[in-house]
Amino acid sequence: MIQKIFSQICDHTYTHTLQVPKINFKKSEDRELGFGTSAGTNSRIMNRDGSSNIIRKGISHFSPINIYHDLITMSWKKFFLLVLAGYFTMNCLFALIYTFIGIENLTGVEHINFTHDFWEAFFFSSQSFTTVGYGRVAPVSKLASSIAAFESLLGLLSLAVATGLLYGRFSRPTSALLYSTNCLVAPYKEIKGLMFRVANARKNQLIEIEASVILAINTSVDGKVQRRFQNLELEIKRINFLSLSWTIVHPIDENSPLYNLTKQDFEDGKAEVLILIKGIDDTYATTVYSRSSYTSKEIIWDAKFVPIINNNMNGKTEIDLSRISEYTMVG
Repeated sequence: MIQKIFSQICDHTYTHTLQVPKINFKKSEDRELGFGTSAGTNSRIMNRDGSSNIIRKGISHFSPINIYHDLITMSWKKFFLLVLAGYFTMNCLFALIYTFIGIENLTGVEHINFTHDFWEAFFFSSQSFTTVGYGRVAPVSKLASSIAAFESLLGLLSLAVATGLLYGRFSRPTSALLYSTNCLVAPYKEIKGLMFRVANARKNQLIEIEASVILAINTSVDGKVQRRFQNLELEIKRINFLSLSWTIVHPIDENSPLYNLTKQDFEDGKAEVLILIKGIDDTYATTVYSRSSYTSKEIIWDAKFVPIINNNMNGKTEIDLSRISEYTMVG
C-alpha cells in the first residue's frame, strides 16, 4: 500500500515537472545566447533594465575591472554619495593623525579640547587635500609637514581619478529608450501579433535602428526541461529614424513558434521575450545598444495600444511619452 502511494506521488511530481508546452523548433533558427539550456528555467534571464539576471561567483567583486565598471555604471546619486563619503573619510583619517601627533604641530590653532582640535585639523586636512591652503593653519614640524605633503599628493591623485570617472560617465554613449510596461498579444491583420512599443526619451536623434526579438521558453527534450531560444521574425526589424514611437510586431502566423500557444502555455513554459535594440547616436556618431525583456506575467493577451501621436493646434506632430504603456482590452 505504501509503495503504491509512493509511486503515485512520484508520477505526479514527474508529470508536474514536465508540464511545459511542446514547440517544434526549427533547427536553423534555434539560437544559443550564451545562457545555456538550463539557465533561467525558474526565473527571468534578463532584467527590465537590460542587465543579466545572473550571479557570478569565484571572482572578487573588488577587482579593478569590477570597481571601474561599478563606478562608471552606478547611478549619479550613488556616485556623488560615494565621492563625498570618500572625501569625508580621508579628511577624518588625516584629522585624527594630526590630532594624535599633537595639535601644537600646527600653527594658528589654539588647544582647547579634543573636539575643537579635531575640527581644526579636519579643515586643515581638507585644505591640504585639495591643495587650497588658506594659510591660517600651517604645519610647523617636519612630521606634520611630511604628513601634509603626502596628503597633498594623495589629494591630487584622488581628484584626478574622480575627474576621470566624471568625464567617463559623461562621455560614455548610452541610449535612453522607453519601453512599454507590458508586451501585448493584440489583433493584427486578421491574425494576432506579439507587440511592444519603444520611443526615444532624449532629444538626440537615433538613426539606423535595428531590433532583434528572441523567445526563451522551457520545453521538454527527452524527458528533461530545457530552456530553448528562437528568433521571432518581425514585421519591420529596421527603421531609419526613431523620431516618434515604434511598435515592434511579431506576426503570430503558421510560421511563428507562438502559433497555437495560449496564455497558459506561456505561464507553464515560463516564457520570456528578450529584446536587443541597436542604433547610431548621431551626437556621438557611435553605435548604442538597449536591452530589455518581458516575462509571461508581463504579457497582456487580447489588448491593443492606445494611440499617443496627434497633431496640435499649430499642425505639428506631438507624442505623449507618458502614455507609452497605455492599452485597452479588446474582444
